[in-house]
Amino acid sequence: MSHMKISRYSYVETIARISAAIVAAGSTIFATIDQAAAAETAGLTLRPTTLLIFGNPKAGTALMDANPLVGLELPLKFIIWDDARVVRVGYAAMSELTARYGLTGKEAILATMDGALERLSNSIA
Repeated sequence: MSHMKISRYSYVETIARISAAIVAAGSTIFATIDQAAAAETAGLTLRPTTLLIFGNPKAGTALMDANPLVGLELPLKFIIWDDARVVRVGYAAMSELTARYGLTGKEAILATMDGALERLSNSIA
């Protein structure tokens, strides 16, 4: 299940604020991908859209050790887009990985990740 929140800030400020919140929470931003710029290099147009890829290896490593396929879902991600002057932030619920990857016994880690995504996205909502 995906979650989406509406930011109370501009597109650029939303990216800056959520990036700062990620770092302040002790996580690392591994990549910031401007997907609209990538579309432009292919001669296409896309609304302003940025993918933030971030995480904390202390949490994710235990999950990937339990099932390496979890690496398809991690690190954590936020998708931020400007939808006709309404800036939205979306993310996937990590708790769904329990069934998908057989992570029984790892529910507490996944709940912690879900809580972090909720708190971080609340910083702009």
